[in-house]
Amino acid sequence: MSEEAKGQVRISLPKEQARQLTTTQKTRPMMESISSRNLLKVLPWVNVVGGFYRVNRRQILEIRPNLVTFTDDNGQPKIYPPSLNQIPVFRTVQDEQLLTQIAEKAEKVEFEKDASIKSQDENSIMLYLIAIGKVSLLEDGVYNNDSVIVTLGPGQYFADFGKNVEEVRKYMAKAKTAVTIFKISEDDIKTILADDHLEDHLNELERLGKLTNRKGEALINMYSGLHDDEPSIPGTYVAYDEAPREYELYSSQTILKIHSKVADLHNNPYNQTHEQIRLTVEELREKQEYEMINNKDFGLLHSADFRQRIHTKTGPPTPDDLDELLSKRRKTKYIFAHPRAIAAFLRECTKRGIYPSTVEIDGKEVVAWRGCPILTSNKIPIVNGLTSMIAIRVGEEDQGVVGLYQMALPDEIEPSLSVRFMSIDEKAIISYLITNYYSLAVLVPDALGILENVEVGVHES
Repeated sequence: MSEEAKGQVRISLPKEQARQLTTTQKTRPMMESISSRNLLKVLPWVNVVGGFYRVNRRQILEIRPNLVTFTDDNGQPKIYPPSLNQIPVFRTVQDEQLLTQIAEKAEKVEFEKDASIKSQDENSIMLYLIAIGKVSLLEDGVYNNDSVIVTLGPGQYFADFGKNVEEVRKYMAKAKTAVTIFKISEDDIKTILADDHLEDHLNELERLGKLTNRKGEALINMYSGLHDDEPSIPGTYVAYDEAPREYELYSSQTILKIHSKVADLHNNPYNQTHEQIRLTVEELREKQEYEMINNKDFGLLHSADFRQRIHTKTGPPTPDDLDELLSKRRKTKYIFAHPRAIAAFLRECTKRGIYPSTVEIDGKEVVAWRGCPILTSNKIPIVNGLTSMIAIRVGEEDQGVVGLYQMALPDEIEPSLSVRFMSIDEKAIISYLITNYYSLAVLVPDALGILENVEVGVHES
């Protein structure tokens, strides 16, 4: 009922009528999914001419280990037999039937937290495959007991024979969490591989070890010492990798459609075509950073070398864990982590009375550890409360991680990103092809390291 009908007489213009003579102050279209995209900002970028980037390296003679894969069998882990050849001692075993027999011989054993998996004096020679949980390998220290050699997680393994992530020596294995392990005895392996000459495999691994430097690269022969006896100087050459890896530029594309009437008429105060393109480009850049972290072919989480993957010693990321992560490479430039992982790290620092320093990046103060900035990335996934932290060295000069793109594309609006007019169809719909080309290369394995199984939900009670 109007005010006049109620007997009330207005003495000023009603706002409903006044609005007919006014305009509305508007914003540009907003987009919640825009993130900081720190990885794209700090990576050095290399202009790739021709769409391919070849990484030439010294020849690697060492047989490098990789992760063993487990499948889900009605809620229980099961060894995927072909993945056993990721263990150096089985690398030359081509017969999948033999690998299946080895997997079937494995005994599944479960351990509670802090349980002893292997004692230092254990006589049996076994291969241990970790399916679930974390295991620390310990040895007697010079001054302290239980000096930690390494902490291993799912997909990793340890043994008393062959070449592996830890030096072959007397050690203890202790469960840091509830653990499920598959054990295979050396006797069973020798029985199955009797015709495949296991001893020959081990001898070959030992021979290759003598031909490589500490990074597995082919040795350069040289003499080092005094020249009093006029020794013969050996000849040598630097062997190159015969099959270097090539990175092809990855692409993200979409076709943006705009009705010509919208593009012609509805442009005040904001140009509709420009806004449509701007928001689409933002989404393409978000997708680019996601792929550069998660892509199974070139993403950071899948490109880390087996020996550059370490596990937290307890659960949440501690200063000790980040110290170990930094110690795995020289000149670590950045650490990337999900914001919740950074919060978990800061909680652990607070528990110890430690207050991390900060450094300035693009005019903003960010948390740093040992002078290395810890940058946020919401593209690093959190699965079941677990995530990863990524440490990288960057740049071609430092043999680090580089971003790849190609500049000077037709109709380029940003480096390696183009907007090309395609057509106007019979319904007056204008189409634009928007394309973004990119990739990422890790020049040497120790340029990238991953701290895995980082718990982000641990809070002090």
